[in-house]
Amino acid sequence: MSFNPVTPVPQVKGADLENNKLDSFRSFVASIVAEFSGISADNILAILEVPRNPEHGDIAIAVPRLRIQGNPAQIAQQWVEKFSPNEYITSCTATGHYLNFKINKLLLANILLDDIYKRKEKYGTNQSGAGKKALVEFSSPNIAKPFHAGHLRSTIIGNFVKNVHDANGWETIGLNYLGDWGKQYGLLAVGFEKYGSEEDLLNNPIKHLYDVYVKINEDADKNETINDQARAYFKKMEEGDEAALSLWKKFRNLSIEKYKDTYARLNINFDIYSGESQVSNESINRALEILKEKKMLQESDGALIIDLNQYKLDVAVVQKKDGTTLYITRDIGAAIERYEKYKFDAMYYLVASQQDLHLKQLFKILELMGIEWVGRCKHTNFGMVSGMSTRKGTAVFLDDILEQTKESMHEVMKQNEKKYSQVENPDKVADIIGISAVMIQDMAAKRIRNYAFNWNRMFSFEGDTGPYLQYAHARLCSIERNCGFGINPNIDISLLSEKSALDLIDMVAQYPDFVKGALNTLEPCTIVTYAMKLSHTISVALETLWVVGQKEHKVAEARLLMYWASRITLGNALKLLGLKPLERM
Repeated sequence: MSFNPVTPVPQVKGADLENNKLDSFRSFVASIVAEFSGISADNILAILEVPRNPEHGDIAIAVPRLRIQGNPAQIAQQWVEKFSPNEYITSCTATGHYLNFKINKLLLANILLDDIYKRKEKYGTNQSGAGKKALVEFSSPNIAKPFHAGHLRSTIIGNFVKNVHDANGWETIGLNYLGDWGKQYGLLAVGFEKYGSEEDLLNNPIKHLYDVYVKINEDADKNETINDQARAYFKKMEEGDEAALSLWKKFRNLSIEKYKDTYARLNINFDIYSGESQVSNESINRALEILKEKKMLQESDGALIIDLNQYKLDVAVVQKKDGTTLYITRDIGAAIERYEKYKFDAMYYLVASQQDLHLKQLFKILELMGIEWVGRCKHTNFGMVSGMSTRKGTAVFLDDILEQTKESMHEVMKQNEKKYSQVENPDKVADIIGISAVMIQDMAAKRIRNYAFNWNRMFSFEGDTGPYLQYAHARLCSIERNCGFGINPNIDISLLSEKSALDLIDMVAQYPDFVKGALNTLEPCTIVTYAMKLSHTISVALETLWVVGQKEHKVAEARLLMYWASRITLGNALKLLGLKPLERM
């Protein structure tokens, strides 16, 4: 590529010069302000901002934040007079008490495009979490019940949390903690004996078990003895009765196989399939012993409880009067087992906000038990979805929703016969577009917000939707396919002098900041917003900066490199969200 900088970049603590090319420019600004103010560059780096008005510059600092004596606006003006430009920082101006710096955009383009060419799919990642381990518990459906909207949210947000930790250098373990234990499995066994069909069980285990579960629940509402039978069956399971356990194992294994198909469709892999049933009796008994030693247990109507009212956390029941355990008891045992096995630095529970009290109780109980690592346990919660029924008004199975989105996308694709004929596997492409529509609609707002599922808005190829992001990526792939020449990493970058080109390079350069920021918030919407802004900026550039049809070949080569780097960046952002970027659609 063209001109390479000769001025060495100052070493400022907190700057990631290897992985974030904007940090080179920030390091210069921090060093310049350090000279003016006498405050260390390390402290200044942390308070640098992006000016609200891009015309003011690229990097800004609010002088009052430095806490030095005098009038901030006058100080800013005095510092402007002392400033002398260098290769990286071209100008310094004052706007009120703000000091604004402009960077050398062509130098940024050179450094950035060279970095993306070398790193490709690794662009945007960093090693800030190297040596740390995160356990992410997500999805966690209840066996024999349909995979519904709530599980979809836990699944895709949990996958995002795992991906973000990966991108920031952590070692991650994805854990699916299935709801596969408890009285309801006794109820299911009683129901299967009455309504079960081996053939239906093999054909569609989750659908059939759900139907059985609904029917036996209706019966139990009318006849209390069915609940007694269910409790007795579950007690046999807890006591290790082989016949009771073999039927339960069959339900569990068939359900997991079915779930794996759905997860593969959603582009999600788990490292471990666990579940409440996998928590050993030894761990549960050990937890109960500690609770007794700490005098935390009280008896109430034959059951064992922990009174957390003084912490405004109500009462937690840890053992029923018949001696069987509950969800929270198994959660305590599971947490201890996991720490002993994995020595994690963070463990995330991806569970809906409805369970806020449950998780607060769990963490408080662990704290009162004297568990030192309880601070590493984190609840990443999310709101609920309304309106996510299929248009036929039937039960909300995720598979139904995915089938429906796929069919709708297929119809849209068929409207452009020429493009449709070029797509190798239209059925698969329609499925990926449909899944992108569902996932982006889910991730577009802050995760704690409840939202209404909107079929019509979701299927639009215009506006901020999943199909729009896939279209932006496919469009860039199309340019690479049709231009008739390859990527030239040594092209003269000064040919990219137009405002829309520099704006696009600016947007691409910000991606590592978003990856790092997402680790703090664990909000998929930050990456969705970035991907949308990047796609809009690409679209603006494509209006005037053509590759195909550009007469000056070297200009076309420079633009192709820029669009290629934009495509890599957009693809990396889509993968971080858990999507498969499409090359044709």
